[in-house]
Amino acid sequence: MLLRVAFFVLMALGLIGFGTVAWITTRPSEGAAAAAPPPVRKAILVSAQPLRAGSLLKPEDLSGKDMPTPDSDLSPDTAEARRALVGAMVRRPLAAGEPLRAEDIMKPGDHGFLAAVMEPGARAVTIPVDAASGLSGLVWPGDRVDLILTQANTDATIPRGRRVGAETVLSNVRVIAIDQQLMQGTGDGQARTVTLEVNADQAQRVAVAMRLGQLSLSVRSASTDSSAALTGSAGAATWARDVLPSLLTEPKASSEATMHVYGGNKDPKEFSFP
Repeated sequence: MLLRVAFFVLMALGLIGFGTVAWITTRPSEGAAAAAPPPVRKAILVSAQPLRAGSLLKPEDLSGKDMPTPDSDLSPDTAEARRALVGAMVRRPLAAGEPLRAEDIMKPGDHGFLAAVMEPGARAVTIPVDAASGLSGLVWPGDRVDLILTQANTDATIPRGRRVGAETVLSNVRVIAIDQQLMQGTGDGQARTVTLEVNADQAQRVAVAMRLGQLSLSVRSASTDSSAALTGSAGAATWARDVLPSLLTEPKASSEATMHVYGGNKDPKEFSFP
């Protein structure tokens, strides 16, 4: 009898011990929970401000936001990713802080990109620029600019004040691409070409202007009303005399004739005749 009772007591103690061990192993300690690493968070690119459909992304339109385990179709917030999105077109309206998903963006180089960003009936013309005429890389897709033509004439019969002049050929036109890759800058960071959105008449004006002289760009304010675009308007010419009033005074030609008479080893004598 005593052996049977002892047997049951030992069995009960064994079951209690086994249950205690199982409970301890399945429940992490407070120290272990405190030592657990936090969930991985990665910075993704989001819109820094509300964007309308058809907008071309600029550097100031991009911002970063931390997100745990972001989806694979979201762009990481890296310098390379930001450069790749500058000049891309937004397919749908985006709210501030909304992630930039691949399906919401049409990148430069995608099939049909150039046709998608232009207004109905518009044309695309490309002009060559350099560090000066291209504003040293400060022009971005989506900016609105004026196209200025500068001419120089070396004909001596033309008054000095009218030998150099500038005129606005196109006013308030939109830049839709920078360089052949339709993105800002080339390998050395300088733009080579700028593509403008124009109408048919403006396209012809640009073709003629490129043969007449040097073209340069003037960036307009971001608050410029775009309704004036595609009108073919141009400004009045500015001449050298408007910039430097002293050119209004032409040098007077001498009305006297001078003759030098040489005699032997003596110094020549000078005679003037009116």
